[in-house]
Amino acid sequence: MLSADFFIPQTGKTERMNAEFLAILEFWEREKGISKNVLMAAVEEALVSAAKKAVGPARELRCVIDPKTGDIKAFAKLIVSDKVLSKHDQISIFDARRIRSEAQMGEELEVEVTPANFGRIASQNAKQALMQHIRRAEKELIFTEFKDRVGDIVSGTVRRFERSDVSVDLGKYEALLPNRERVPTEEYQIGERIRCYVKAVETTIHGPEIILSRSDPHFVIKLFQLEVSEINDGTIEVKGIAREAGFRTKLAVFSRDAKVDPVGACVGLRGQRVKNIVRELNNEKVDIIKWDPNIKVYMTNALAPAQLKSFQIDEANRRVKILVSDDQLSLAIGKRGQNARLTSKLTGWHVDIEHEKVLTMGFEEKVTRAVDAMASIPGLTREQANVLVHRGFLSLEDLAQAEPGDLADIPEIAESAAAIIEAVKAEAARRSLKVGESSVA
Repeated sequence: MLSADFFIPQTGKTERMNAEFLAILEFWEREKGISKNVLMAAVEEALVSAAKKAVGPARELRCVIDPKTGDIKAFAKLIVSDKVLSKHDQISIFDARRIRSEAQMGEELEVEVTPANFGRIASQNAKQALMQHIRRAEKELIFTEFKDRVGDIVSGTVRRFERSDVSVDLGKYEALLPNRERVPTEEYQIGERIRCYVKAVETTIHGPEIILSRSDPHFVIKLFQLEVSEINDGTIEVKGIAREAGFRTKLAVFSRDAKVDPVGACVGLRGQRVKNIVRELNNEKVDIIKWDPNIKVYMTNALAPAQLKSFQIDEANRRVKILVSDDQLSLAIGKRGQNARLTSKLTGWHVDIEHEKVLTMGFEEKVTRAVDAMASIPGLTREQANVLVHRGFLSLEDLAQAEPGDLADIPEIAESAAAIIEAVKAEAARRSLKVGESSVA
């Protein structure tokens, strides 16, 4: 830390900056990359302000610091005059020639005006100016260095908490992990080392600020890029991601090389690659899914291991209605609807999952339907259809195989047996012809 006493008063007009202050300048130059000369210039500017208070409104006042010894001196440009009316602007010809023997009337002469008690005032002003300049320069360096590092993963140490936000020490700089970018299931301890995703470098009223994230989906993508060489070299492409940080992530991958299995490459030998990522994510569940241009296949992969029965696709509104059996419904939807919700985010389609309704038809209903179907044959009355169904002729196909004698044995329709057979043959022929025409078409 800077000491308020880094100026040590000396006898005479000169004040000397102590070794501590010079060491601090060298420290900031080495640790933060801020030029010592730039810092010296900032301090000199502050010293001028201090000198004005000590000396008064001297003409063109300036202060100089010797970078080797730390000596400071204040100078003012005074006009050589026969009669001094203002000591802040003029110097007598006698005093001027004591400084420079060739001095002439009206000439401008730079004169040392360092006050005897300059040290304490200068020390406070220089300290404040130095710290302000360091903070400003540090912010500028943050923007310069990190503006091209957005999207990288960095490691840092938890420094302190500001409400729910976390300040992370990155070495030269401090960064902020805001509460909105934290994972809700994670807790951090001061001194703990964590890895974060550089989400942005934002300009605030206090200057540029590095914003970190552990909840952003791109953090997971970046971890896979670092862990899976095939993603890093472009063989495997990440087609989509959906994440509920701390709970579950779905990652869709596609291989540009038919010989490379995208899911297997991301999982790694014995699952080692994905295990490393899951460990970094504090055991967050990660589903790696094979991407497919066919939305049915893509949805099936995304909702696996649930078994899907059928799809109703609305291309215009990008909606999919999926039917599953009762025993697969909870698996497809997931806990608190998470599986369906992440699948919707991943694919970009609205997903509705419903259970398939299995209708159990009663005996009477089956008989009624069979009678209705039989009565629809031209030439048959509903009464005849009812008799035939109750005698075991349940469809057109059953009647088409019957002989006239089979029907003649049924008292209720014996007289109409031949006519019924003819009507059945005609309908069968008509339906056969219709099927044939459809096949040709």
